[in-house]
Amino acid sequence: MPVIYLLRHGQASYGMEDYDVLSELGRRQADIAGQELARRGVRSPVVVSGSLIRQIDTADIAGKAMNVSPTGIDSRFNEFDAHAAVKTHLGDSAAIQGMPSKEFQEHLDVVMTEWMDSGNSQWQEFSDGAFAALTEVAERLPSGSDAIVATSGGVIAVLAGQLLGADTQGVISMNRVSVNASITTVVAGSRGLSLVSFNDHAHVMGDRSLLTNR
Repeated sequence: MPVIYLLRHGQASYGMEDYDVLSELGRRQADIAGQELARRGVRSPVVVSGSLIRQIDTADIAGKAMNVSPTGIDSRFNEFDAHAAVKTHLGDSAAIQGMPSKEFQEHLDVVMTEWMDSGNSQWQEFSDGAFAALTEVAERLPSGSDAIVATSGGVIAVLAGQLLGADTQGVISMNRVSVNASITTVVAGSRGLSLVSFNDHAHVMGDRSLLTNR
């Protein structure tokens, strides 16, 4: 039975001019996640990612730890622009400068609730696109292979939510607790896709400095 590992990117650069860059800690997290996937015996892994830099670099670093190279990029695995969404919500393009990550998450929770409960077309496109991309990864996997998808917390929460039939607050709760370089496991069987585990981050639990959420 094919297994798809959804790998959340390593820590990015929250509070910096360009968020879409892995921090040094983020690069270390990606390497540790790759080592963990290798330890799990991922079979002839097909490694793909979204097209964001933090996702591509996570795929590359984790792939090197497994001695494999990424083979594809699919922008449907891209994260929604959370920073732009919060700025728009607050009505101030400079509103998040210096904002603590916890406060930012609180505003993001409000935005996500509004999007999901209102049936926002852009949110629906984001959600449906991510699920279609995941389905295609499963369908195109060569026999005897597993897949690793380097993506983001929002994407993983949406996919897990769809597989579990979770409501708005369930998806938001999963997004809120997502840990950088965590691994979410999906299996593809005769009945379709099934969620096996969510946000597994035991591989970084031994060092508290490795536990980050943004």
